[in-house]
Amino acid sequence: MSDHDSAAPMLRTPLYDLHVSLGARMVPFAGYEMPVQYPAGILKEHNHTRSQAGLFDVSHMGQVMLVGPDAAAALEALVPVDIVDLPVGMQRYALFLNDQGGVMDDLMVANFGDGRLFVVVNAACKAQDIAHMQQHLSARCKVEVLADRALLALQGPAAGAVMARLAPETANMVFMNTATVTLVGTECYISRSGYTGEDGFEISVPADKAEALAKELLSHPEVAPIGLGARDSLRLEAGLCLYGHDLDQNTSPVESSLLWALSKVRRADGARPGGYPGAAAVFEHIAKGVARKRVGLRPNARVPVREGAELVDADGRKVGVVTSGGFGPTLEAPVAMGYVETALAKPGTQLAAMVRGKPVPVEVASTPFVPQRYHRG
Repeated sequence: MSDHDSAAPMLRTPLYDLHVSLGARMVPFAGYEMPVQYPAGILKEHNHTRSQAGLFDVSHMGQVMLVGPDAAAALEALVPVDIVDLPVGMQRYALFLNDQGGVMDDLMVANFGDGRLFVVVNAACKAQDIAHMQQHLSARCKVEVLADRALLALQGPAAGAVMARLAPETANMVFMNTATVTLVGTECYISRSGYTGEDGFEISVPADKAEALAKELLSHPEVAPIGLGARDSLRLEAGLCLYGHDLDQNTSPVESSLLWALSKVRRADGARPGGYPGAAAVFEHIAKGVARKRVGLRPNARVPVREGAELVDADGRKVGVVTSGGFGPTLEAPVAMGYVETALAKPGTQLAAMVRGKPVPVEVASTPFVPQRYHRG
């Protein structure tokens, strides 16, 4: 049975029993039963992550190791970023694009040395991304799907101190560094990164050791379990995109305000320009501009503005759409992201979002809404 078969049972991560024992409310997400919140609730979980440290189960995401001397050059032919010169022990944000320049998924790529690239892809796009890599890369390198590994994220200002107790060598790591370390007696792949705007680590651990590691991390007083609800509010405050909402197959990285992620060497005037799917469309968008752009939005009312709400100008003309929205607990105010006509993308621009037929005033704002606190050393 496939993950998409309506009769298929929901998949479970190796931490399913632990979530249930911790009182999690489980919901379907990308084909898995995942914890949306624990008894503390989304608001407390969000604030705990911002003030101390939260532990997230992200084992539903896809983990792949590309192996071989040609792996970097092979992967670079699929993404608009510099993989060939990615230093050993570093991770980079990348994008799979289709031939029209639309985003198929966003992903993380780490250089583990010895011709090994560790790739993490989104859960909802996992099957498609693995097939995409197998089709385009298999002739040049080995595409190893790491189906027997779980993935945990430890996020928040106390994450560094907690991790240093377990693996002292991690204290020297900075944002986007990667390493192989021993935790709970087993080899783990870690990166100093995450999806909350806070300092933290993502930890790939063999599935049979995942519960032991989660329990070890939760035994530290700073660490609490955090569900998908707070994961969403944290990433939204940090201005980070969620695939399938703020990014999709019909939207280019230029429209998505991800120009920073397109390595200069891979642009039209770079040292290794193009060569990836959609390059021509991306170059045209950079050169000629785009009709719409992703922006941050601050509703000027207590009403949360949700995904799908139309954005209108003073004359009631439709000028855009909200792609993510909710309450930002750190800001104690609603926040949102969406797409607007490029002429209206300047911070401070006043628009309205249509909520149940009524206009709610919103202001275009720069992101992140909450300052990023990555550990840069």
